[in-house]
Amino acid sequence: MSTTTWSADELRGIGAATELQVASYRQDGSLRPYITIWTVAVGDAVYIRSAYGPGNGWFRRAIDAGSGRIRAGGVERDVEFHHLEAGDPAHADIDAAYHSKYDQYGQSIVGTVTGEHSTRTTLQADPLAER
Repeated sequence: MSTTTWSADELRGIGAATELQVASYRQDGSLRPYITIWTVAVGDAVYIRSAYGPGNGWFRRAIDAGSGRIRAGGVERDVEFHHLEAGDPAHADIDAAYHSKYDQYGQSIVGTVTGEHSTRTTLQADPLAER
């Protein structure tokens, strides 16, 4: 399958959703159970971060599988996971989006997905063409 782009409606739905559910595919093609996390839409991209570092199970499985499925804000799509490099300039905008969306929950919580440590656990979720 090939990647495609998010529609404006999909980006609005995902961006407005407080939570996103993410699951990666197993080698046999079956879908692992969904895990609920936070997400932001920045520009024309959807980003997710591991609040508990690179050792978090869902994050490791997403990296290993390279693809999975997300659902949020009325959108459910197969995606390809791309690990964003630590030096990517998009991190500042991603941090700002997380702060704007989640600061209401307090710095100790939003701090788990923002800042320098979060650059190691940032994935861009790109939609795959419909099957």
